[in-house]
Amino acid sequence: MMLKKQKRYLYLNAEEISVVLQSLIRLKNILIREGRYTDCVDELIVKITEAPTRKIKIT
Repeated sequence: MMLKKQKRYLYLNAEEISVVLQSLIRLKNILIREGRYTDCVDELIVKITEAPTRKIKIT
């Protein structure tokens, strides 16, 4: 039985995007120092930087 992957959407403002990117870059640097692969972190960095922006109303 194959499970269907669910899509998850995360809405972040500019400050939150900055914090997430800084954290991912720190994690990548740690992995590099340990000689481990950074492929997963690289993919996340690309996804976040290339993600479309959308204005939403918060009430």
